[in-house]
Amino acid sequence: MNPSTAAPRRFRTDQAQLTITDPRDGSTVGSLDADGADQVRAVVTRAATAFPRWRATPAEERGAALRAAASTLDEHADELAELEQRENGRHREASLGGIRAAVDTLRQYAELGPLHRGRSLRGALGSIDLTRAEPRGIAAVITPWNDPVAVTAGLIGAALVTGNVVISKPSERCPHLGLRLGEILSDCFPLHVLQVLTGAAEVGETLIAAPGVEIVAHVGSTAAGERIARVTALTGAHLIRENGGNDALVVDADVDPRWAASQAAIGAFTNSGQICTAVERIFVHRDLADEFLTALTAEARKRNEEGALAPLVDERMRADVHEQVLASANEGARILEGGDIPDSPGAHYPATVLTDLHPSMPLFSEETFGPVAPVMVVDSFEEGLRRAADDSYGLQATVLTDSMAHAALAVDALPVGTVKVNAVFGGAPGGSAEPRGRSGSGFGYGPELLDEMTTVKVVHVESAVRR
Repeated sequence: MNPSTAAPRRFRTDQAQLTITDPRDGSTVGSLDADGADQVRAVVTRAATAFPRWRATPAEERGAALRAAASTLDEHADELAELEQRENGRHREASLGGIRAAVDTLRQYAELGPLHRGRSLRGALGSIDLTRAEPRGIAAVITPWNDPVAVTAGLIGAALVTGNVVISKPSERCPHLGLRLGEILSDCFPLHVLQVLTGAAEVGETLIAAPGVEIVAHVGSTAAGERIARVTALTGAHLIRENGGNDALVVDADVDPRWAASQAAIGAFTNSGQICTAVERIFVHRDLADEFLTALTAEARKRNEEGALAPLVDERMRADVHEQVLASANEGARILEGGDIPDSPGAHYPATVLTDLHPSMPLFSEETFGPVAPVMVVDSFEEGLRRAADDSYGLQATVLTDSMAHAALAVDALPVGTVKVNAVFGGAPGGSAEPRGRSGSGFGYGPELLDEMTTVKVVHVESAVRR
């Protein structure tokens, strides 16, 4: 039996309708009609009509519109946080944090957009050589449910401020939120510059394959991203995608095991593990393994006793996570905490710690989108790096070490877009990274996203020969 199909579903999808229930208690949130192929084509046509005028709008005016959108979004933060909670179960403060991040991102792009510039080139005397960045056209923005406002606002903001028009297709797991966010933001822009489509995978597939779509920006599952990549390979649309990860944490012998356990708990249990950059594979040096495991188990137990974790997004996701835990346990992994489905309404799953893991077990070989911390004991830091690097994904990895030499070795050895040293979720404002392997391609955030949203034209000018 495959839990992906056998478990009760939190949402029902067909060509006509999406029905959503609250993952906290199973109550009904509501139903929405899904858009059909004719509606998708009509939205693309309207976007193509709106593009020339928006493209010609001065950059400072586009930036001003984005600043207005940020302020409007800020005013609706409480409303959107409540709606997000009902659709994906996230704790209110976490939802508000994502919305505040979205507001900040829109404001950053409002300032950066008008400053986005080309370059002068050194050509022959008497000539002018330069490059200019131009908008690509219609951007299809396909976004996830786990941090929906922040991710969506970032992609929309970068696309709009550089002169593109946007069609947003939010996750079918939070369609009410996606529609409401689109209503709030689109009021700050000219008609049809920002539009929203509602539906499941078939709507997104119709959209990205539509003639005239020049950018596809996708944040979501690896399976969906790989399907999208196959389509854009045929259409020629520019693809930006940040997909799943199987991020490693390598713990050196010279760090405090209790501190290392707190870092592992933050990485594995934040947002109930439903983050693409969550810690999903832990390699701990044998010298401190016992103390580390004791402390990590205590971290998980405390969260479980306090009811600190939000539910998973739905029962289907919970079934997938639990299947990986049970399959790994059946192959020899030992559960130290959690690992069972609670007898209560909703889609809750406990913080779970396992040890005696092997790389071939499902919890190590597959992405796990839940609050699970699987631990493998290694004999050296170098062995931990080798095992961390042996993976098909390439999103992020973290090392905990007091050795600068080991930190430098990790930066060079780990084939991922981001390496973090001594902080699982640290990072300066304005940072960005390109995922590798199955985790995607292109810059999905940061100042470099403006480059992704534009195409470069080279201009060469010389004096004409007069009559």
